[in-house]
Amino acid sequence: MARAKKLQTRPLPGNRMASLLGEFIEWMHVSNAAAYTVYHRRASIAMFIRWAYEHGIEDPMEVTRPVLQNYQRHLYYYRQKNGEPLTFRSQYTRMVPVRSWFRWLVRNNHILHNPAADLDMPRIEQRLPRAVLSESEAEKVMLVPDTGTPLGLRDRAMLETFYSTGIRRTELVNLKLYNLDRERGTLSIWQGKGKKDRIIPIGERAVAWVNKYLREARPQLASDPDDGTVFLSIEGGPFHPDRLSGLIREHVDAANLGKRGACHMFRHTMATLMLEGGADIRYIQQMLGHSDLQSTMVYTQVSIRNLKQIHTATHPGATLERTPQAPNPGAEQQRADLLRALENEVAEDD
Repeated sequence: MARAKKLQTRPLPGNRMASLLGEFIEWMHVSNAAAYTVYHRRASIAMFIRWAYEHGIEDPMEVTRPVLQNYQRHLYYYRQKNGEPLTFRSQYTRMVPVRSWFRWLVRNNHILHNPAADLDMPRIEQRLPRAVLSESEAEKVMLVPDTGTPLGLRDRAMLETFYSTGIRRTELVNLKLYNLDRERGTLSIWQGKGKKDRIIPIGERAVAWVNKYLREARPQLASDPDDGTVFLSIEGGPFHPDRLSGLIREHVDAANLGKRGACHMFRHTMATLMLEGGADIRYIQQMLGHSDLQSTMVYTQVSIRNLKQIHTATHPGATLERTPQAPNPGAEQQRADLLRALENEVAEDD
C-alpha cells in the first residue's frame, strides 16, 4: 500500500488517459465504492498510464491487446527496490483495475472495443499464510507492551481486540466508542469490507483491557475535537493503517517467536484457534464478515447470541479463566481451506 501511495502522489501526464481516469474515479465515488477500492484502482491505473506514456501511448483508443500483454511482461520483469520481482498475486492485483477501467471505457462509449476482454490474467498461487500463532505464542505477544505507560496500555488493548475478534486493521482504525457495547460484549462493524455491517462478539478479557485503556490512557491521548475514535495515535487522532501495521509488527518481532506478521496474523490466528476449538465454520464466517469460504457450505445467518456462546466456548482468549478444550479431530482440512481463503485477503488489505 505504501508503494501505491507513492504512485498515486506522482503527477500524471496531461493527456486523455489521465482525464478519463478522473472521470472513472468520480464514477466510483458516485457509485459508493469503498474508499480503499478507489484508492487501489487509481494507483494501479495511474501506474499503467505512466508506463503507456513512456511508450508513446496517450489515448485509450491506441491501446490494443498486444499493448496490454507488453504491460503484463513489464510487470513480470519489474524489480522492486529490494531487487525482488512482483509476486503473481501482486501482478494480478495491478492488472484487475486496468481491466475494470477498460470495461468502463467501453460501457461509456469512450472506446469502441475492449482490448482487455480476453486478456489472460496471471494465475494466483494458492498458499497458506506464512505464520499463524499458537495459543501460547499469542499470549507471549500480548505480554510485550509495557502496560504501565499510556501507549503500552493502548497497544495491549489493541492486540487483545485483534486477537479476540479477528477484525481487519481498517475496521480497528475506524472503530468508534459507540461501536463498542461493553456490557453485551459485542462490536458493531459499520461499513466493513464491501460496505457490509456486522455485529460480532469481543471476549471479556479483551473488554477488560479496553476498559482499562479507556479509563487510564485514552484521556491522555485524546485531543479536541474528539471524534470518538477508540484507539488513538500519539497525535490524538486515528491511526494510519500502515502505521498500525508497523506498530503491531514491532510487538510480534519483540516476542521473539521466529514468526513475522502484523494485524492480519491475528485474523488468521483467531479463526484457526476457534476452528481447532470446535467452532462450526458458519460461526467463523460471521466473525470474519465473509459471505462464503472455499470448500465450505454457503453462508447461513446465525444469531449474535449463538455466535457469542460459540466464541466464548472456542476462543482461548475469550474468558478471564480458560478451561482446556479437547482437540477437534476433523478440523485439519477445514483449517487449510480457511487459511487459504484468509490469505487471499492479504494482498488487498496490506
